[in-house]
Amino acid sequence: MPEFTLGNVDVSRVIEWQGPFAPVGVLFPSMPDELWRQHESWLAPEHWDATTGNYPATFQTWILRSEGRTVLVDTGLGNDKPRDHALLDRRDGDFLARLAALGVRPEDVDLVVNTHLHGDHIGWNTSLVDGQWVPTFPNAQYLISKTDFDYWNPANGHGQRSTFASVADNKASFADSVLPIQQAGQAVLWTGDSYRIDKDLSLDLAPGHTPGSAVLRLESGTDRALFVGDVVHTPLQMLHPDHDTCLSEDQAEGARSRRRILEQAVTTNSLIVPAHFGTPAAAEVTRTNGTYSIKRWVPAGPA
Repeated sequence: MPEFTLGNVDVSRVIEWQGPFAPVGVLFPSMPDELWRQHESWLAPEHWDATTGNYPATFQTWILRSEGRTVLVDTGLGNDKPRDHALLDRRDGDFLARLAALGVRPEDVDLVVNTHLHGDHIGWNTSLVDGQWVPTFPNAQYLISKTDFDYWNPANGHGQRSTFASVADNKASFADSVLPIQQAGQAVLWTGDSYRIDKDLSLDLAPGHTPGSAVLRLESGTDRALFVGDVVHTPLQMLHPDHDTCLSEDQAEGARSRRRILEQAVTTNSLIVPAHFGTPAAAEVTRTNGTYSIKRWVPAGPA
């Protein structure tokens, strides 16, 4: 059964990993401790561990069934990838089995959307077969922002300084999770501010976290949702959008994109669906006198 249905689109997800990721003081350096304490009653434990101060992260893939096609939004951590980052290094997880439990085999996937090219969003783009990295989803097109493709491509000599991962890991994830997709002829490098997928789905550029970060916009019937990737990491950013994560390439631009997305969500009554929320996984926001607040959670968390 889907997590929820929006218009003509069924929405499900596969959770690959959940657990404590890092202290919130490290991830959100501009966000004071008292702000977390002020909202402890509803942040903890799903969105903040008040005892340890850690940020609980969920790494997951959203599955959209739209116009007879199966669309994956981000592909998580992946298996067998050699990485300096311990969480990502040479994993041996059951992601594909979890996907199959929802009735989705690799060959059933028609479209993969990479909201951006950080390693935790592209891991299952490829799989290791006979010593070679090959597309995990053989019949799928992979939608990748050309801006992100060019930025992370080591051939362009950018020398990324990202705090998400080491330069070595950034180069490795491009080499084993992006380049094989392009070489197989399955990459669609989209340009401009937006890209239309079908009548219900489109992509909008939302730079800051990475230069080519994108939001998948769902508009079907009277329902609206914004799959915002890493534009939002914690619910507190929906209340206080000027606070960004240390993982962003351009924090000021990230804050501008987040404010724009929040305003769009308010005016269109759209669900905000971030990449790393557990349960509850999505929220509607409202604005009163310039202040944002959470109107409701979907799906609901524990009673």
